[in-house]
Amino acid sequence: MLHLSLILVSGFLFQAPARPALSPQERGDIFMARKMYREAIDVYKEAPESAVILNKIGIAYHQLTDLATAQKYYAAAVKKDPTYTEAMNNLGTIYYSKQSYRRAIAQYKKVLRLKPDSPSTLANLGSAYFARKQYELASESYQKALALDPTVLDSNNAVGSVVRDRTVGDRPTFFYYLAKSYAKAGMKEQAMNYIRKALEEGFKERKKFMEEPEFANLQKDPDFIKLMEIEPKVL
Repeated sequence: MLHLSLILVSGFLFQAPARPALSPQERGDIFMARKMYREAIDVYKEAPESAVILNKIGIAYHQLTDLATAQKYYAAAVKKDPTYTEAMNNLGTIYYSKQSYRRAIAQYKKVLRLKPDSPSTLANLGSAYFARKQYELASESYQKALALDPTVLDSNNAVGSVVRDRTVGDRPTFFYYLAKSYAKAGMKEQAMNYIRKALEEGFKERKKFMEEPEFANLQKDPDFIKLMEIEPKVL
């Protein structure tokens, strides 16, 4: 549908250029950006069915914490297009939310076989490994994710096509491994931030920051030395 309008120029009326109406997908994306998820669902359902639309409906239900319905739509998207990695990743986040970590890992690996350069999926894989206490595998996945996107571990995409899951149980250890990953990547500011968070959350093995090779480049830094000398207030 085209919207027509008139403009007044020097006393004469002219027809303004026609502007096409927004598609249901575009309108749904606007509702998602405004966090109006139920409205987004209604509008997306007006669009022709596709893997992209099914995935977006799944994300909207995911944001409403209706995991069962979100899973149904993610699965439908993958059935519609078995190579659609965004929906495959998001299905993995459902398994993760249900604490089916082994199944989540298997799902993320499926994605990475098709799209090995997906930083969000690599970060999700790291979180799933972490939940299973496979810390070195988690750290390796985080390293690969950071190499592709230095901001991926600090972001939590809620309205795009890929869902990131950062819910963890052992927060002190989680922050320690994030600090380790950032330090190894040479990202001092982020590493220091997560060292501080780990200590504030009660991480007990402070000596690891002084001894492990990943932190070697920080150990002569005045800010690092000061942080190691201060006894942080545990939150």
